Amino acid sequence: MIRSTTDAPAAAAPPPDAAAPHVLRAEALTLAYDGRTVVDALDLELPGGRITAIVGPNASGKSTLLRGLARLMTPVSGRVALDGRDVRSYGAREFARRVAVLPQQPVAPDGVIVSELVARGRHPHRGWFGARSSDDDRIVAEALAATGTADLAGRAVSELSGGQRQRVWIAMVLAQRAGIVLLDEPTSFLDASHQLELLDLLTDSNRRHGTTVVMVLHELNLAARYADHLVVVDGGRIRAAGGPAEVMTAENVEAAFGLECLVTVDPVAGSPLVVPIGRFHRGDS
Repeated sequence: MIRSTTDAPAAAAPPPDAAAPHVLRAEALTLAYDGRTVVDALDLELPGGRITAIVGPNASGKSTLLRGLARLMTPVSGRVALDGRDVRSYGAREFARRVAVLPQQPVAPDGVIVSELVARGRHPHRGWFGARSSDDDRIVAEALAATGTADLAGRAVSELSGGQRQRVWIAMVLAQRAGIVLLDEPTSFLDASHQLELLDLLTDSNRRHGTTVVMVLHELNLAARYADHLVVVDGGRIRAAGGPAEVMTAENVEAAFGLECLVTVDPVAGSPLVVPIGRFHRGDS
């Protein structure tokens, strides 16, 4: 039997002094690899100043969609627009001041130390001569402190564990202070405790600065707990989009993931909680 009973809280309002959020939109977007269509004529507008989680089964097109939004892929057709302009019309620095991107497997330059990597997040904001200002140093220090990586500042990135490296990359993204942050599986390599810390950190950036956060996540319950807006991608198209209580239903989970489940209420957050039902618990084993 599949049931769904949720009553998630309303999304928090952006801070009253936040600048008007940038608007990022996919319009009839088609993306392909080697002639194979992965995202098919997809339309999507990301709510400004909110946290959006993109979920879906493996090979559904969710990471490809994020790459398209980040202009890391050239569309076969359609476009991605930022504030009404095609993203390809922006210069690199101009785009980076508005949109920060953390791909799934970022690669650090050989020999770079942590503080240098995080400081690269300030490059789009520097003047013609590229000198670091006191504001740049302050923002880098704040990003290191927020991610718990200040004690790693003098170490080579190549010496760090996977979880440490991931937090350093997040620090670089936070130092960029872009209005939109796109992250592909940011909780990869992190244990459960650090996953929660990272998502709390992104939520804090959203609530304090009005940052629009868009992230691909695998863990459905974390997506439902932290996102204001959920997008379920399946077969290169959007199966459902909206608030967590509206989208994270047992019917949608079974249709997209082939997972029989009960959806109830998270006793901590009040968000939808997906409880899988395996065959050994259906009584038909």
